[in-house]
Amino acid sequence: MADYRIDELAHEAGTTVRNIRAYQDRGLLPPPRLEGRVGYYDDSHLARLRLIGQLLARGYTFAIIKELLLAWEHGKDVSEVLGLEKVLTDPWSDEIPGQIKAEELVDVFGAGLSDAEVGAFLERAVTLGLIEPEGDHYRVPSPRLLHVGGELVAAGIPLEAVLDIAEQIRDDCEVIAGRFVGLVNEHVFDRLGADPAPGGEEPAQLAAIVRRMRPLVKMVVEPFIARAMETQTQEALGARLELIRDHLPAEAESTS
Repeated sequence: MADYRIDELAHEAGTTVRNIRAYQDRGLLPPPRLEGRVGYYDDSHLARLRLIGQLLARGYTFAIIKELLLAWEHGKDVSEVLGLEKVLTDPWSDEIPGQIKAEELVDVFGAGLSDAEVGAFLERAVTLGLIEPEGDHYRVPSPRLLHVGGELVAAGIPLEAVLDIAEQIRDDCEVIAGRFVGLVNEHVFDRLGADPAPGGEEPAQLAAIVRRMRPLVKMVVEPFIARAMETQTQEALGARLELIRDHLPAEAESTS
């Protein structure tokens, strides 16, 4: 096992001597082995430092990192906890985000709008999460949603109405997602208990449940929305066709 002085350890771990001392003060890193007045660290310290760096990069606080490291020291698999965190933070869509410039958005959505109206449109699109400011352009989390909006505008639907329906559908989807999560909370998570047992398998169980939910959501939502669209479209078109049919005799009489 290699020995490192503190500056060598910092170099190997990609951190600073100051950080190493701060981690020791917080109880995140064990003290070095002393030989006289010189402290020597080994590969276990290096592994610990790299793990701390990964956890900090993921946004964990020092308090949570300390709990995870304590669990690690007691033989629990920290990778299970990190695996659960990855499952929870991974996107639920395989869609690849895109980029678009303000001028391109105006070309698609803003034809004939004043500068003030364009500004209001961009602000509302950001609020709805359709676009995200990023330097001199916008990040598009879902190019599909933006494409649908463009097609609706091209079909003659006013931009304001398109944004209104986007907001309503977003809110409806929040309700659907809440129902799914509530279902799992009530019948699965609550059954696991409020206090995880030491050394238990709860992180792996939770990760497995979330993985199982991903395809199920689409499998449930798509058939329901398809059936609803069939019913609504048939009713709307039926009423429209009936109206047209009722006007045909009158038109025929007027042209005779």
